[in-house]
Parts: sequence; C-alpha cells; structure tokens
Amino acid sequence: MNLPQKLKTVAMLGLASSAVIPNVKADTNKPNVVLILIDDFGYECVTANGGQSYKTPIMDRLAETGVRFEQCYAQPLSTPTRVQMMTGKNNRENYSHFAHLDTTQITFGNLLKENGYATCITGKWQLGESFDLPKHFEFDEYCLWHLNKKAPRYRNAGLVINGKASNYSQNEYGPDIVSDYALDFITRKKEIPFFLYYPMMLTHEPYDATPDSPDYFEQKQGKDKGVSHFSDMTAYTDKLIGKLIAKLDELSLRKNTLILIVGDNGTGRATVSKFMGRDVNGGKGLSTNLGTRVPCIASWPDHIVKGKVSTDLIDAADFLPTICEATHTTIPSNLKIEGRSFLPQLRGEKGNPHDWLYVWYNDNGGAKAKYEFAHDANYKLYTDGRFFDVKKDDLENSPLTDNQLDSKAKAAKVKLQAALKQFEGPRLEYFVKQGEDRKGENEGDENSGEGKKEKKNKKQITSSSQLEE
Repeated sequence: MNLPQKLKTVAMLGLASSAVIPNVKADTNKPNVVLILIDDFGYECVTANGGQSYKTPIMDRLAETGVRFEQCYAQPLSTPTRVQMMTGKNNRENYSHFAHLDTTQITFGNLLKENGYATCITGKWQLGESFDLPKHFEFDEYCLWHLNKKAPRYRNAGLVINGKASNYSQNEYGPDIVSDYALDFITRKKEIPFFLYYPMMLTHEPYDATPDSPDYFEQKQGKDKGVSHFSDMTAYTDKLIGKLIAKLDELSLRKNTLILIVGDNGTGRATVSKFMGRDVNGGKGLSTNLGTRVPCIASWPDHIVKGKVSTDLIDAADFLPTICEATHTTIPSNLKIEGRSFLPQLRGEKGNPHDWLYVWYNDNGGAKAKYEFAHDANYKLYTDGRFFDVKKDDLENSPLTDNQLDSKAKAAKVKLQAALKQFEGPRLEYFVKQGEDRKGENEGDENSGEGKKEKKNKKQITSSSQLEE
C-alpha cells in the first residue's frame, strides 16, 4: 500500500487529525540519516551521562562533538517505544498490543521513501511476524531478528534477510551480521540519500559473551541470566557504533549524515550500575525515571552545534518530526502526530521544546493504561493522583501530599493536571478492540509483556527476560 492509499485508510478509520501540521519547506539538499536504537540501555550506562561502570568512548566522543540530551524519555518496554518512535504518536493514539505495529500506521520509513530516500532497517524487529511487514512500512531492505520466530540473537543467530530466513551455526555473532549488512547498505547507497534505521539487538538479556569476551566459544549461549557479560555487551555496542562512524568517514559521508543514538527503555532490572556515585538498578518495565529515561546523542559535523548539553524534554515521538525536518520530508497535513522536532535545538536555536511529556503505557494494549502520567524534568503526576518530586525521589517511594508542596511544586502540579485533562476520555475503539481480543495471550509468558510474575510481586523480578523478548 503506497502512502496516499495508507492516508485514505487512516482517514476512513477516524485516525487522522483535523489539525494541520505545516509542511516542511522543500529543498534539494537531502542529508542521510542513521537512527540507532539500543535495546535495554538506560541513561546511566553512558559515561558522558555520569555512568561509572562501563566504557563508551565512541558515544562519549560523539556527545563531546555533538549534542547530548539529559532529559530524553522512552516507554518502559521496547515494543511500545518502537511504535511511538516510528509513528511520531503517543501509545494512547495507536498502540494495539505487544510485538505488533498496526498496518494502518504511517512510519518514518513511509515518509522518507515517498521523499526519494533509500530505506533500510537492520537489527531487532518485534513488530509482527509477516516477512512482508518491513516492506509494507517502506523499508527497501532489511536484516532482522524476531521477525518470524524466537531464535538466538547473539551467537548462532536466527535472522530474516529480505524475505529469506537465515539460521547460522558456525559461531557467527548476530549483531556482527546485522552491522555488516548496515555497512554494506551504506556503501551501496553512498551516491543517493539514504535512511538507515538501526534498532540494535544489544544489550538485551541474555547477557551472553561477545566475540571480544575470552569465553565467547565456551559459554553456553542464552544461559547467562546474571550480569557478568553486560560490560562486554555495552563495550561491543559502542564498538559497533564506532564501525559505522568509520565507514561513513571512509566514504566521505560523515558531514552529510545526521546520526541519532537513543535507548529504547531502561536497563534490565538485574543490572546494577554505578551512576554519579551511587549504585542504581536498571528499571526496565517500570514507570520511574530508571525505566524511561534514556541516553540520546546527536552527531552531524558542521550542521549542529558542538559540545552542547540540552536539558529540553524530548521523547520517542519526537524523532519522526526531527528526521522529517532534517531531510525536508513533508508530513501530510492530515496525519496526526504528537512529536515535536528538536532539530532547532541541535542547531543551537531555542526551538519549540515540550513543557511536559505525556505517557500512556500498557504493553498488552486495551482500554486502560497500566501507567498513565504527565511529567516534566522535576515532577510527575499520575492519573490516580500520585505526585512525585522525581529530582529528589527518582524511585518514587514517597508521593507528596498537598500540604508538602512549595510554590514551585504547586505550580507544576497545576500544569500537569491540565496536561492530563487533555487526554481524558476513551481510546479509539479500533485499538481498544485489538488489545482486548488478545487479552490473556501474554499473561504468564515471560517473553511477552510483563506477565504474572510481575503482577504477583514486582520486587521479585530481577531478569528483564521476564518482561519481553
């Protein structure tokens, strides 16, 4: 289905907005874009952010020479974040159920393809099991894990490459295969504008040895539920990003390529990291900052400011409009998106930053959220009335009562109450029904959604493989 046909379908289903989003002014200059999404990688993992447990020299250098965001947020789990990022919408507006992206949706792949870009997705899919789906969302090429079945993602990986299942058995490392495909795509498309969406398979559990680990060939793959190899996996993630940067340099494409690096949710809960002098547990699956605050780094030599640290609020929905503005790609006026471009901030301008961010989260979809809240950099308000000073209480142990609020907190609460009021009322029945039709399918399945174990006792969960695949 081409873009005009998809827009017609969106309108028929009542998913379009009457609001007009101004089209980006057309331009002949079309820079390349590489969007790197790291799996289960919280804010505390990057040294430039204050992390003290891992080595991330490539990301640190990109932050030093580009823009680093201190207040970037995702959803608590991977699939909801991916849906939000690819469509520019919050999950209340378009999320149906876990491991699925509804085919009515228009993604940045559709939009950039319409604008003449060569498009490719490499890495983790987890958005549906049909080999045709990446093409449906206008990715010309793909090399993906979790498209057709559960299979190893690391040593002896099972992948699908452009419609063909490929199962490896000679100790090949899945992230290397995916990386090599990405570099080959860049090389083949160097003469034309390209968009590479690179949702990495790292650093999700199991915490297996990498090819740089001394026990790569000895470790029984998929069995390490602890954290003994997480440092190795983080270092390998950084190394693969470095390989991509080196390839762009080799091809003289670096200055014409916007690179965006971001995490998809918090680190796995078993992972204890040293961060700004304290030990923190990963918060994957939780609504706290440790579950939703993620690293974000932008690099584009000679086009964005150097060494900037931004405290502006951004979230996953903001990447689509940012990429569209950078590439002079039109966002159709009847396509409803909530995201805002942060390209002006990358250029050193004020832009139009958010005063607050809104989160609707339920990994299994349906009518009601598991977590629904609005927040800014300092305060968070849930729809059930709980209000936290997340600067002082990032684990959200002590909700504030009204008599504890100073003038600043009172003003923030009023602002966040007004924000939540904008989202009152039922969700669109189209998406509610899809979630309800699958109600119970994922309960107790530790690889899909949060499962019964979390519902029984959240404190017992230490392994992120109990949350999703």
